[in-house]
Amino acid sequence: MNKAGIKIHRANFAPKRLYECDRQVSFIGGEGIVRSYSFEDGTWKYIVEMPQGLEPTFGRAGAETMVFLNEEELCAAR
Repeated sequence: MNKAGIKIHRANFAPKRLYECDRQVSFIGGEGIVRSYSFEDGTWKYIVEMPQGLEPTFGRAGAETMVFLNEEELCAAR
């Protein structure tokens, strides 16, 4: 129960996820491929890898093309 005396229930199961690994998805700001996912805080969260462009002259710093997004922020790419 919370301070107001309202009992809070959380589901003991995760809803079916919409996207599998290697699925092409789009979001505000770009497109990418789902590389992994997890169920946290009541929603599916995905690590999406965006395509890398040409390598800059100063090299790459690492996984600068990975983003962590909630399922609500994604849609299937065409």
